[in-house]
Amino acid sequence: MVTDPIADYLTRMRNAIAAKHRVVEMPASKLKKEMTKILFEKGYILNYKFDDAVKYPTIKIALKYHPQTKESAISELKRVSSPGLRRYVSVDEMPRVLNGLGIAIISTSKGLMTDKEARGLNVGGEVICYIS
Repeated sequence: MVTDPIADYLTRMRNAIAAKHRVVEMPASKLKKEMTKILFEKGYILNYKFDDAVKYPTIKIALKYHPQTKESAISELKRVSSPGLRRYVSVDEMPRVLNGLGIAIISTSKGLMTDKEARGLNVGGEVICYIS
């Protein structure tokens, strides 16, 4: 049993990138699906597929690499808020990852979104992770 599914999600991605895998598969949840959609929209992953037909739903994520240098589109995945220490921020304290080149995924009252979208909607929330 996994006590922190978000940390598990990020670790599986980090390990697959380090091993230069093309596809990574992991257990699915609503929060992980929303995080995957955000990563796809922002261009950090190539594609994704949700398999809900089986007893235990899974997510398959196709990782994105540079064609010549074989370097991953994701350079760093960092968990910020954990079950033992939640980190909440207001709009004024909203983090900027790599001066706006990376994204922070924020869980707000209006759903999961990036730091830029949360600033635009003028809402704060829990900082889930940083991606650059």
